[in-house]
Amino acid sequence: MNNTKLAIVYYSMTGTNFQLATWAKEAAEEAGAEVRMVKVQELAPKEAIEGNPAWKAQVEKEKDIKVASSDDLLWADAIIFSSPTRFGNVASQIKQFMDLQGGVWSEGKLADKVVSAMSSAQNQHGGQEQTIQAIYTTMMHWGAIIVPTGYTDDSIFAAGGNPYGTSVTAGKDGMVEDVEAAVKHQAKRTIKVAAALKAGI
Repeated sequence: MNNTKLAIVYYSMTGTNFQLATWAKEAAEEAGAEVRMVKVQELAPKEAIEGNPAWKAQVEKEKDIKVASSDDLLWADAIIFSSPTRFGNVASQIKQFMDLQGGVWSEGKLADKVVSAMSSAQNQHGGQEQTIQAIYTTMMHWGAIIVPTGYTDDSIFAAGGNPYGTSVTAGKDGMVEDVEAAVKHQAKRTIKVAAALKAGI
């Protein structure tokens, strides 16, 4: 039995990264991991959310999902981050969550966590890869062990060929690429590496 603990930390405005996180959770649980899927704190004003029907509906859909805290990171052996792209960078909600981890980071409690990342953008060249790499830059400062997808499965090519982590183009008509299999491969790969590290292999 796999006793690996995975925290999936995400932010989703209209549902894309929520779906990526959900697929990752399903795959990790299939692999026998214990999973916490948590959302980061919303920073946008209520007026902005209320003025966007899709955003408002997503907030309602996620109302029972726990808000991420440092405790989730300390609990986890592995962490998968999922963030939309904002002007070629990480969403501010995810960035603030990372910035708030200075205390546990300074105590060395985030070192050797196995991490991977996923992203989305509205346009095909909207900065998805840069967003994932920005997350990984922070992970380097944590001393975490980064697990990219590479080209370790055919699903990566089918999903658009991003070797850093699964990314998807998503607009008002939904996701362009078929990324479900790639997300699930990424989650299982992350769990596999974390389990091996935990077992001292």
